[in-house]
Amino acid sequence: MEDYGYSDEELEAIRQRKMMELKKRMEEQARRAQIEAVMRKLLTPEARERLNNIRLVKPELAEALEQQLIALAQAGRIPVPVTDEFLKKILSELYEHSRRETRITFKRK
Repeated sequence: MEDYGYSDEELEAIRQRKMMELKKRMEEQARRAQIEAVMRKLLTPEARERLNNIRLVKPELAEALEQQLIALAQAGRIPVPVTDEFLKKILSELYEHSRRETRITFKRK
């Protein structure tokens, strides 16, 4: 095996970094799988499809929505399974809270 001029310490540091990256990636995949399992239990197929479509366009909004749904389900404040109509209602509320109003004013001289 060629070491391309790296010392043993450098090779070990590279191995450690790669192992940490792999571990981090595996933890993220496990977390994602867990969230997806919860969403399968909480959402109807139509609502899950809408959430997946949102994820394609705005991943950060999909994550916020998932966290909101999990929190509401844990508190017992939403009907299970969540329908597409109820998901739309939650989306509109999230949009209202996160939306910034843009105003353009013209100053005339």
